[in-house]
Amino acid sequence: DLMYNLMALAYQADLTRVMTFMTDREVSMRTFTHIGISDAFHPLSHHQNDPAKMARLMVIQEYHTKVFARFVDKLAALPDGDNGSMLDNAMLLYGSNMSNSNAHDHYPLPAVLVGGGAGTLKGGMHVRYDQRTPMANLLLTMLNKAGVTMDQLGDSTGLVSEIHA
Repeated sequence: DLMYNLMALAYQADLTRVMTFMTDREVSMRTFTHIGISDAFHPLSHHQNDPAKMARLMVIQEYHTKVFARFVDKLAALPDGDNGSMLDNAMLLYGSNMSNSNAHDHYPLPAVLVGGGAGTLKGGMHVRYDQRTPMANLLLTMLNKAGVTMDQLGDSTGLVSEIHA
């Protein structure tokens, strides 16, 4: 919550419009006793399909998602001059670098794109892509929407057309 509050303040003060926040480091041994999980995160992520471990991992993932949702709500409530809210003018990408952390599998990679992108993003939909669609396609699209025109980024194969306003 503290880091998200600082990011909201930085947006509100117009100190920056670009941020990256990783909620935890790789191979984290952090525990989440404040939400009832005493296991370390990384060992839980290698759950070996044990339903009890998967359930505890889901509690941690749900916690992170709820904290992010509070940040989104905060941006939605913050005016951005005469141009709507901070959220209306933002593009927030939230997700993970793993689909199945037990197998270190990256497909299908879970991701959520939130915000209006200053009127450039079409929202309110769930889009599913072919299994091996590069995440770089979404990143390339976001760059182009932010005014950084590029033809390719990493292993991208094209733009994501469904999110165009």
